[in-house]
Amino acid sequence: MEFYIPTETGEFLAFCAALVTAVIGLVFVFAPGLAFKAIGLDLREGRRGGYAEARSVMGGFPLGLGLAAVLLAQPMVYLALGAAFALAAFGRVLSMLSDGGNTIFNWAYLLVQIVLAALPLAYVFGMI
Repeated sequence: MEFYIPTETGEFLAFCAALVTAVIGLVFVFAPGLAFKAIGLDLREGRRGGYAEARSVMGGFPLGLGLAAVLLAQPMVYLALGAAFALAAFGRVLSMLSDGGNTIFNWAYLLVQIVLAALPLAYVFGMI
């Protein structure tokens, strides 16, 4: 079995978004403390459940979805990836509007989520 790297520009950009997603998930699975520091969060001392959540939800889920998109390279998997990031961006906007989270870091993370949503969705819907 050969590892498939897309040659078409649109699919390659969606593929790159999937790779970035998998790398983000990998960092959260294997280095949740470092990942939390990078995004400016801190866990209370003595509470190890936060690391389990980081490894599971913030790490395992994007890692699995990103790897599935990379390995399968199917439009419907790219659609799932793009939809997941689009809804994550929507959740961040809701937080910024209702929770007082209007910070420069949230704007930067929102921009990353929008790009990671737009690349696979643009490919799936034939825009690139």
